[in-house]
Amino acid sequence: MTPSAFEYVRARSVEDALVHLAGSEDAKVLAGGHSLLPAMKLRLDDPALLVDISGIEALKSTERFDDCIAVGALATHRSVEMSEIVRTYCAPLAKVAGGIGDPQVRNRGTIGGSLAHADPAADYPAVVLALDATVSVRGPQGSRKIAASDFFLGLFETALEPRELITKVCFPVLGSAEGAAYAKFANPASKYAVVGVAAWVVMTDGICTDVRLGVTGAASRPHRVTAVEAALRGTAMDAAIIESATEGFARPDALLGDLGGSREYRSHLCTVMARRAISEAVAQASA
Repeated sequence: MTPSAFEYVRARSVEDALVHLAGSEDAKVLAGGHSLLPAMKLRLDDPALLVDISGIEALKSTERFDDCIAVGALATHRSVEMSEIVRTYCAPLAKVAGGIGDPQVRNRGTIGGSLAHADPAADYPAVVLALDATVSVRGPQGSRKIAASDFFLGLFETALEPRELITKVCFPVLGSAEGAAYAKFANPASKYAVVGVAAWVVMTDGICTDVRLGVTGAASRPHRVTAVEAALRGTAMDAAIIESATEGFARPDALLGDLGGSREYRSHLCTVMARRAISEAVAQASA
């Protein structure tokens, strides 16, 4: 299959990209292209204009600030995986990036493109939710920040407005009493998550004072599991408590069922992956 005819422009800056987007009623942003181009070849997406932002150097850097790590929207999965800043201050993010797809995908795909596409089986969303990251965007009305909990709205649907671009994603610097981990059961062909669960915990004097869980792959959109979080908060987070809090928390009727796994299978995987992620996060926070 080949895509329909389209116009192509290569943006020199964020401002230049926004000008081109504003000048077309049917434009798409091209970053790594691993999601958009296959959709165009299958005629599932048919934009009249492609605005290529892949050459905007300002969107590729990763920086450390006092309490956060700012990852540019055009940082590739490979650059996130290998970043010394990410490995030092938010190691679980580097580990997640290293488990995405294959080498070709990791060397071309970008964190901003992945989040904007909002594939329900992508890896980053679970970690973005668990770490309570902030997505910075720019559009015709200026700049704004979107909390992770407000970003994913539905199947391939986000809080991005038309003609807005993700510019960076800010993750917290993990402290000594914090731990985070991601566990997924991957599709053997695509490496997408059949189910993936990210956990973040804070342990103070052997007690969990805060916890967040993000789930991807299981439902039509990535989501938090607030009921399990509430059951774990204020506990010693031992194996029995984790097992009890996570038992059957994902109802099959609320989950996806497809060739990758039935609803019942995904429900089981949610429990298994949650226990693995939580246990690893607790071990890190207690070390």
